[in-house]
Amino acid sequence: MALHELAAPTLPASCLDTLRELGELKRVRSAAQRGSIADRLFARGWALLASGATPEAVCGEVTGAALCAVRLGDIDALLLRRLGVAPERASSILHCGLQEVLAELPTPLAAPSIATLGQALEPTLLEHDPPAFVTLLSQQPRAGVTCPGKPRILLEPPESHAEHCLMVAVYGVLLAPAYGAAPVTVFLASMAHHLHNALLPDSGFAGEVLLGEQLEPVMRRATHMALAELPAELAGIVQEACMVLPNADTPEGRAFHAADTLDRVLQIEQHLRSGHITMRQVLHDMELVHEGPVKPFQDRLLAELGLPA
Repeated sequence: MALHELAAPTLPASCLDTLRELGELKRVRSAAQRGSIADRLFARGWALLASGATPEAVCGEVTGAALCAVRLGDIDALLLRRLGVAPERASSILHCGLQEVLAELPTPLAAPSIATLGQALEPTLLEHDPPAFVTLLSQQPRAGVTCPGKPRILLEPPESHAEHCLMVAVYGVLLAPAYGAAPVTVFLASMAHHLHNALLPDSGFAGEVLLGEQLEPVMRRATHMALAELPAELAGIVQEACMVLPNADTPEGRAFHAADTLDRVLQIEQHLRSGHITMRQVLHDMELVHEGPVKPFQDRLLAELGLPA
């Protein structure tokens, strides 16, 4: 295949802001829940698949929930109803959150079945716990930045493999239309692309080089052990989806590798960006001290103490 045929489509730089916001779901937590939103959506996706839900339904539910969480965090339909919000009003709030995020995406990226994503705001009841490999992946940290012959760069806190796989899956669904790829195939391949790390600790690029000819067979055996935890039919579907992973010579392969690359780079960028935020950005752009009856008092206080205004 000619090199020009593998070229990435032109993606507007504006989509990066939304992808960055989605990536923050690895770091959004709440008191009543364990782990990050990304971690829990990964577990939910695999639990739904293992319980017999169709890949199409799971893809829509997980992606829709992630997009909605960009605005509302851990506020979902069940919580709103528990706190006395009428079902119709709760649904309206969630749909508004979803539409806000979709409106920020270019049309080619916002194309995956909006109706399906909307249905995702009504959570499906779980019938089974997720497979055991899900817990292991949520506890397995990523290696950081490694390169043969050079010291490892670790940025704390590390993301888990569950968080990474979830985010690649969501990015992949959003990017799929731009590459002409089937979103569900990209979703499944992304959710499964680190199954081997349930048993195999992540030593990064440097460790992979040292494993040499043993890398592929070790990864293959570890992946098969994880797949054995799934119902046979589902394991076959996942294995078929994973056939797109080795290269970028199919639309699905390109969408996956675009999503994987972006998540890996944006994860590091998040650590680097945090050290360059200014008080002016926080106070003016983000309105940390926002409009309200006590804002004049707050502004005077900051001025009196010499804090940036």
